[in-house]
Amino acid sequence: MDVQRSTPSYLYWLFCQFELITCSYLMEPWEKVLFYSFNLAMAALLLYTAYVCLAFHLSSALQLLGSFLGNPRENALPVVK
Repeated sequence: MDVQRSTPSYLYWLFCQFELITCSYLMEPWEKVLFYSFNLAMAALLLYTAYVCLAFHLSSALQLLGSFLGNPRENALPVVK
């Protein structure tokens, strides 16, 4: 099987399936531009949220879990004898 010949045809097939599912093949060209622009913007926002916000929250959760499992009195005031 020739990968270079089959990959573009498979991607074209996927794009045709996307157009059939979203019914965008019925749209006029200017409507397609707006529709695809909106979809790409939403995908970019989703990826940005996943990269920045979820990574920050995961880091905070791991630090909290580490403080519970590790040395819990690391931030406590020293006890004077």
